[in-house]
Amino acid sequence: MNSDMPTPAQARATPDGLFTDASLTARCAWCQATPLYRHYHDSEWGFPVADERRLFEKICLEGFQAGLSWLTILNKREAFRDAFANFEAEPVAGFDAHDVKRLLGDAGIVRHAGKIASTINNARRVLELRREFGSLGAYVWRLEPDAASRPARITREALKTVTTSVASVALSKDLKKRGWTFVGPTTMYAFMQAMGLVNDHLEGCASRDAALAARAAFVPPA
Repeated sequence: MNSDMPTPAQARATPDGLFTDASLTARCAWCQATPLYRHYHDSEWGFPVADERRLFEKICLEGFQAGLSWLTILNKREAFRDAFANFEAEPVAGFDAHDVKRLLGDAGIVRHAGKIASTINNARRVLELRREFGSLGAYVWRLEPDAASRPARITREALKTVTTSVASVALSKDLKKRGWTFVGPTTMYAFMQAMGLVNDHLEGCASRDAALAARAAFVPPA
């Protein structure tokens, strides 16, 4: 057993949707499976992001996740970065039939022709957004939900049936109108959760306050 992994006696789920590890750190229960998942939860998920490369990567990987688990994609993320030019929009926008053939033969990623084509298409759409708004970040952060539209307390019960939001529906609709693909409302809500446009760390999670502080210090791109 990996020494970083809590034993069943050390890690326990709690009724409020959290789990505690050997250090008694409380985290959202969904990240319990592996140290990599916990690191992602602690240092990335829910923390605000302005960097265009990371925003584009997340949209693409959320598309690849459809029908799979996020942990599956996270485990393959470095291979995806290698395969897709680190998700820099310009080179990906220039991918051609030879690149598609290469990607379909890459066992390190999810080899789905439609999702590969979508990533290339969406890279081209990033360049269009950049010309209109300055950056993908400036475009996305215009749709950050108002705090008043969020639950007063982020609890497991409050989020139990939340898979979309007014903001994620609006983002999805506008992206589709602009020619983006694999950007449905549920996918866009997961994107907004991950990139810090909403903070869905549960009350009592050790990362919740850290993500709130990061958002307070964050200046959205304009």
